[in-house]
Amino acid sequence: MSRFVLITPDTDFEQRLRTAVSGGLEGEVRAFITATLPTDPHQLFASLSSHPEVLILGPEISIEEALRLSTIFDVQFPEISIILVSDIEPELVVNAMRAGIRDVLNPAADPLQIRVVLERACQAFATRRRTYRAAPEEPQDKGLVIGVFSPKGGVGKTTVATNIAVGLGKLAPMGVVLVDLDLQFGDVASGLYLTPEHTITDAVSTSASRDPLVLKAFLTVHPAGIYALCAPKNPAEADDISPDQVAHLLDQLAETFQYVVVDTAPGLPELGLTALERCTDVVWVAGMDIPSVRGLRSGLDILKQLNILPATRHVVLNMADSKTGLSIQDVEATIGAPVDVSIPRSRAVAYSTNRGIPLLQNARSDRAMKSMKRLVERFDPVWRTKVQRKLHRRIDV
Repeated sequence: MSRFVLITPDTDFEQRLRTAVSGGLEGEVRAFITATLPTDPHQLFASLSSHPEVLILGPEISIEEALRLSTIFDVQFPEISIILVSDIEPELVVNAMRAGIRDVLNPAADPLQIRVVLERACQAFATRRRTYRAAPEEPQDKGLVIGVFSPKGGVGKTTVATNIAVGLGKLAPMGVVLVDLDLQFGDVASGLYLTPEHTITDAVSTSASRDPLVLKAFLTVHPAGIYALCAPKNPAEADDISPDQVAHLLDQLAETFQYVVVDTAPGLPELGLTALERCTDVVWVAGMDIPSVRGLRSGLDILKQLNILPATRHVVLNMADSKTGLSIQDVEATIGAPVDVSIPRSRAVAYSTNRGIPLLQNARSDRAMKSMKRLVERFDPVWRTKVQRKLHRRIDV
């Protein structure tokens, strides 16, 4: 049995570790002389006869990859103690603690110092193995998947999506996740003033797709009591995310959260259509200008022909202004459907967007805020169960 598993290309540290173990610790050392970490614990365990007590991520390992793997271990195998061998810096120690790493060891440590840290890690393993009990998961209904779409850009789609999520966070604290599916140019992170450590690239990884708890570890918590899954930091990473991965991701999130709000890219790209097929509700956002309204009508016509137009839809007219030369009646006549919510043009909305604080997170009263609240209300179970509410309208083309 390999009680200790070491991953490092540093053979000198390997020898010091073996000396530390042979100097008074029971169990064998299994060393992988490489700088490449496995993608998940199962890949590592395939090479072992049993699970180790202590995993040591040695010198010359990528710190970013070490923290990523440790996060997964902490969720899937919290009893296993992980030791990171790296120069001890305050910021690194904090990040290591967040990732579930039990100890940080100086690369120059001698065998005696290494043995002390290993003994402490073994004690932690024994304690956690006795006390850790996996709570049985109770079956639950899937949550609502609310997609926010617009055939044209620049109509405030992300602003609407972030406010829906924040508003729903007041109905279901920590039961809402906002997904940025505009993978190349998504603005959810800036719209919520977040600097995420993980993105959707991590969320569709093999380990996250297998375990909802690992997936949840890759979400970013927002002060409004919601989670966010932001777009990749590098737009090029969008090419590595497939429609099948997005479909599975949304299914996973719907099994965990009461509300999944999806902010999509403008138009109807392939990933957007994939999300649309998973949506229980679709929010169509249009500006009060002819190109935007005509684009919405064309998009609805195409989706009707493809037979993927959800019955539960909500048409939102954003930045509504009677002085533009168009009326709400003009918009409804063009798209062939009633406007469900009209959000008036407001300086407060622009100000909140620029600050990264959604309007519904702010206590300030505003006409636009009242309209946003009416939109959020449409996803409240109490509102939806009222028979007189004509929520399920179909487009009359």
